Amino acid sequence: MTQEKKRILVLATGGTIASQSSEEGLIPALSIDNLFSKITGLNENYDITAKDILHLDSSNIQPEEWQLIANHIYESCYDYDGIVVTHGTDTMAYTTSVLSYMLQNIPIPVVVTGSQLPILNPLTDAMDNLRCAFAMAATGVPGIFLAFNRKIILGCRAVKVRTTGFDAFESVNCRYVATIDSNGLNISHKLLPKTDGTFTLRDSVCSDVFLIKLTPGLNPGIFDMLLDMNYKGVVIEAFGAGGLHFIHRDLISKLQKLVEHNIPVVVSSQCLYERSDLSIYQAGQKALEKGVIQAYDMTTEATVTKLMWALGQTNDLNEIRNIFSTNLVGEIKL
Repeated sequence: MTQEKKRILVLATGGTIASQSSEEGLIPALSIDNLFSKITGLNENYDITAKDILHLDSSNIQPEEWQLIANHIYESCYDYDGIVVTHGTDTMAYTTSVLSYMLQNIPIPVVVTGSQLPILNPLTDAMDNLRCAFAMAATGVPGIFLAFNRKIILGCRAVKVRTTGFDAFESVNCRYVATIDSNGLNISHKLLPKTDGTFTLRDSVCSDVFLIKLTPGLNPGIFDMLLDMNYKGVVIEAFGAGGLHFIHRDLISKLQKLVEHNIPVVVSSQCLYERSDLSIYQAGQKALEKGVIQAYDMTTEATVTKLMWALGQTNDLNEIRNIFSTNLVGEIKL
């Protein structure tokens, strides 16, 4: 008896995987039909429906596009066993993070993938990444994932760490959800976040969030500028476990001013691995006293998009604090 093929929806957004050469460099120009004409073995194993929803370099994928992608997923998820989204690599981790918040308790797997070389390149990594994405999408394991280089990463834990290497993404502060080897797809089910509640679309986001990487001697006046520019939230990549200077140039008093204006300030670490902890040092404790919010072990991508998403849900600073003290989709270990 022939096993029924899994129904997989593919949503194409552009990116390197769909790019071809032009006088201005690589541009995402290939349709989804062009993509699948280059790949063997997928149509034979899956019942595939494919749609072009965008043709963008991922540098141009912004909050408006996140909402478009999320709405397509939401409208289609009960009609398919899994969804694959093809996407450029540059902002892929931002997209997978924000989709994780927008589509909590999603009942099927949504797997985002792309490539470091266009599918038309004879050395492309696109074929392998697509096959791995389809394999994960067919498992029925619910969640938002990123598939790359024979690894499956929880969407809110992915970070792009290489510009040209095929091993472009790592799972930061969380082990890989799955790996692919000669034994097939090996899923670590205990790493998957628990679904708890009704699947709903919550796609409102606020794009007025500023990310700043702290440097020694940074002029505190920049925070006055952000206030004048009507930014609604600030994320600071601080030193080490969360240090900010307050001698010579007092950053901390400026952060207090932002908080007093109901602007959430979230402090993370510039270090890629392990967690920030503002309770350890005097500088961090001073910042906590002024009302800043800790990011703990969240990635920068997950932190920024969580703040954008939180501000899309509420303007209440205490509610935003509660959101950041809650592990919603596996983005944080408290």
